[in-house]
Amino acid sequence: MKIRNETAALSGETALSGETAKSEKAAVNEGRRTMLKAGLGAGVMAASAGFPWLALAQGEELIPFLDVPEGYDPGPRRPGMTHIIDTRQIDNFYSDDFYVVQHYGQPELDVSNYRLTITGLVDRPLSFTLDELMALPDQSLDVGFECGGNGNRMYHGLVGNARWRGINLKALLERAGVQENGREVVFFGGDIGQEEIRGREVDKAFARSLSLEDAMREDNMLAFEMNGEPLAVHHGRPLRLLVPGFYGVANVKWLTQIHVQDTRYMGRFMGRDYVTLKKTMVGDQERWVENSVARMNLKSVIARVTRLGNSHRISGFALNDGTPLRSIEVRVDDGPWQQAQIDPQASTYSWKPFHFDWQGATPGEHTVVSRVTDINGNTQAVTADLPERVSYWEEFGQFPRRIMIGA
Repeated sequence: MKIRNETAALSGETALSGETAKSEKAAVNEGRRTMLKAGLGAGVMAASAGFPWLALAQGEELIPFLDVPEGYDPGPRRPGMTHIIDTRQIDNFYSDDFYVVQHYGQPELDVSNYRLTITGLVDRPLSFTLDELMALPDQSLDVGFECGGNGNRMYHGLVGNARWRGINLKALLERAGVQENGREVVFFGGDIGQEEIRGREVDKAFARSLSLEDAMREDNMLAFEMNGEPLAVHHGRPLRLLVPGFYGVANVKWLTQIHVQDTRYMGRFMGRDYVTLKKTMVGDQERWVENSVARMNLKSVIARVTRLGNSHRISGFALNDGTPLRSIEVRVDDGPWQQAQIDPQASTYSWKPFHFDWQGATPGEHTVVSRVTDINGNTQAVTADLPERVSYWEEFGQFPRRIMIGA
């Protein structure tokens, strides 16, 4: 059966043929990109009574954090390197500057010869060109996420938020027909590096896996577009996995193969790296346990404090696994927790920008901190109350910031 016919079966509609399908799809895509580009500014402005929620007003100035070295600048993005954003400079709901982590460099796959294969414990192994994938029914979703290693040492700058467009993963797996004994779905990237394992040098592709249950979540997608544009090479061109609510490591870039198997996948980035070691209670016993970095923890961060005339504003963002939030609060020094306002454009899996208008700020040094609470009553804890950890993975405790208010 040809892929074009599989497309029709997947969508429940008759697939367009030849150049007609291609031209109509191109027209729809161009229109969507144009609308999204306009919405990246206009949508935020509409949500914020005519002013972008995260942009500085005329005359509004940053108050330096005392916990950030003078002259701190993460620098520009460089191919094959980790890129940290300066969260003090965020000015758009959709990230113009999105963090980058690359483990085996930055491959540039030949898009004209690209293929995605679905193999393993499936009834119908499948293979798609990029054009064939892009002809399938698509979906769009706002998703923000952070690196599993994002934390205080880089001022929580391994983060970003974007509008993604792609193909529904569940629909593809259902089309392939996962067999009854299929338990784990492995996603292999086109970035390959040499690893020494048990004294032997081997070529290993970056890979991560999901349980079948997690892989079949409705919102998972294979994304080919970000903020109205085709994926940039550093974000995984031409195709990447997107698992909303999970840390960035789960969102495999340069995706080339999806493999269904009946055993747990134990590659470097599941079993040896991106593994959190922590002391916690297991039943009535205190034990050291390890877990692969997966779902994002409940977290908020104050990104900046600004002054406009005699007024001060504390701004930041929250992230979590998609569980609805009850509140985001801000505390100044030893004062009471006070409710912050959440950007009305925030959605289930996007980041949740917030701000708090600080009245009566007095000259001198102050400490400001935020906390977020979800609808289940889970509240972001202070770091001292979290399980003891050995590693920097999954750093989600409250993050106090120190500032100096001038006279």
